[in-house]
Amino acid sequence: MSTPMTTSIRTEEMILNVGPQHPSTHGVFRLIVKIDGETIKEAIPVMGYLHRGTEKLAENLTYTQIIPYTDRLDYLSSMTNNYVLCHAVETMMGLEIPEKAEYLRVIVMELNRVASHLVWWGTFLLDIGAMGPFLYAFRDRETIINLFNEISGARLTYNYMRIGGVKWDAPPGWIDKAKAFVQYLKKELANYHRLVSGNEIFISRLTGIGTYDRQTALDYSLSGVMLRCTGENWDIRKNEPYSIYDRFEFDVPVSTDGDCMARYHLRLQEIEQSLRILEQALDQFPSEGEVIGKVPRVIRPPAGEAYVRIEAPRGELGVYIASQGKDKPWRMKLRRPSFVNLQILPSLLKGVNMSNMVVILGSIDIVVGEVDA
Repeated sequence: MSTPMTTSIRTEEMILNVGPQHPSTHGVFRLIVKIDGETIKEAIPVMGYLHRGTEKLAENLTYTQIIPYTDRLDYLSSMTNNYVLCHAVETMMGLEIPEKAEYLRVIVMELNRVASHLVWWGTFLLDIGAMGPFLYAFRDRETIINLFNEISGARLTYNYMRIGGVKWDAPPGWIDKAKAFVQYLKKELANYHRLVSGNEIFISRLTGIGTYDRQTALDYSLSGVMLRCTGENWDIRKNEPYSIYDRFEFDVPVSTDGDCMARYHLRLQEIEQSLRILEQALDQFPSEGEVIGKVPRVIRPPAGEAYVRIEAPRGELGVYIASQGKDKPWRMKLRRPSFVNLQILPSLLKGVNMSNMVVILGSIDIVVGEVDA
């Protein structure tokens, strides 16, 4: 009796470069992937293609001169970058911010959060093969960009915040336009869900992919949606309120699934909550008042150090400043959520199919300007 022959397939590992010029890397980010067949054995992120040395440059700039540099970090959410630097300096100097300026700050930051999540929604779905959502997302984001252009004079790098307040008051009719947009997008979000969220192919494509638990998220110091998708209810606007966030009613969306689908839903729910905050802030907006407080002609924080953090669209955005009492910082360090959240990527990619690499990377929502700084 003859023994049946057995055959085995032999494969060899292959090194594959993804980026730094690749649409799904969302910027000049490089990923070296070692694959065996279609299974990822190892993934090595290579950063630095967009590194500009912002922290070192800040040592030779006055505090006001640093503000435009922050625009170039998370360039999809420049308003929050502007704010965190100004907030850090104001905290060190004990400056009082006029109420009207605080409302304007919250309004533009929450509009920027919505715009940022719209870009993520459109590009993430484009990554996995859906063209239509990308066009709808950029259509609606354009309204926000136009509002920012009116109030700041720019469409992407706004340089709107000032130490002690904001650069300008809202132009006539601007608040009404912002109110109209909020009501429009509240209704349009339902169309987003009808278009995408209930699609069976889409659901099966994301469910159970890129999963991790709460302890892993804490070990990697993840923040924002990357943390809240594991069940951790942490949002600095709620837990450590800054500006006037304690005046508004809003919820912090949380999920315990920890996968790409959870992160998708949380970002859309965050848009809904930002619209809630905007609705309240626009209704309460004071018609009278100053937009910048009493600020010395030369800004010199007292000698010492401070770390200030806020809830940016991608998580905890922090600024550490060490001052020697001069008009320039002695040291400045940025805690960039895109950079920190990206650290989990090699762990998430190990052992998964190559086709899921784009989905997992997209679900992290990085901006390479903030990764490299």
